[in-house]
Parts: sequence; C-alpha cells; structure tokens
Amino acid sequence: MKKTLLLSTLLAGLLTTAVQAHDHSDERPAHFKGKASPDLTTAVANFSTYNQQLAEILAADELGLEDLGVIHELTYTLETITEQVAEMAITLEEVHQGSETGDFERVQSNGAAYLEAAQTLVP
Repeated sequence: MKKTLLLSTLLAGLLTTAVQAHDHSDERPAHFKGKASPDLTTAVANFSTYNQQLAEILAADELGLEDLGVIHELTYTLETITEQVAEMAITLEEVHQGSETGDFERVQSNGAAYLEAAQTLVP
C-alpha cells in the first residue's frame, strides 16, 4: 500500500509538472536539449543521475550564475521523465476504463504493461 501511494504521488506530481511545462512551452526559449530518454528505464536512470547532480549543486552555501546555468541545463534532462510517465498514466487509464466496461482483455494487456513500467519506478 505504501509503494502504491508513493507511486501515485510521484505520478501525480510528474504529470502536473508535465502539464505546467507544456502550458508554458511557448513562453520560454528552448535553447538546450535534454539527454534523450527513449524509454522509462533510461528516463529513470537519467532522473536519478541528474537529481544527484542537482543535489550536489544545491548543497553549496551559495549559488552563482554558473550554478544556475548548470541547473538550467540539468532541468531539460530531468523534464524528459514526464513524457515517459505520461505514457504510463495513459496505460493505467486504459486499465481503469477497461475495468469500468468489463473489458477483460483490455485490463489484462494494459495492466501487464502498466505493472512492468511501474516496477521500473518502484522495484
């Protein structure tokens, strides 16, 4: 139950971030490109690595302009996880809709795909 709550909270937070980032994408220049995250496993690995780098920078007593520049670049890669998590949320919605409509095949196939992805986030 604790893992489910953690995963749900993580998904909600990441999806909110994705929506907010998307809503403001036309307001900010896209001058950096994040490291590619073509699948959830890569996105989680990048998320872990780049969060560690961000934590190390933020641990300093003071931040300088160079630090802000590095953080700015890091966030482009950190944001790529939202795309993968959004796909996972769509698959979960398929499970939900299938359960409402009594579509056993839809629930089973999407449920298996969802659980495989979810285990990447919460082993």
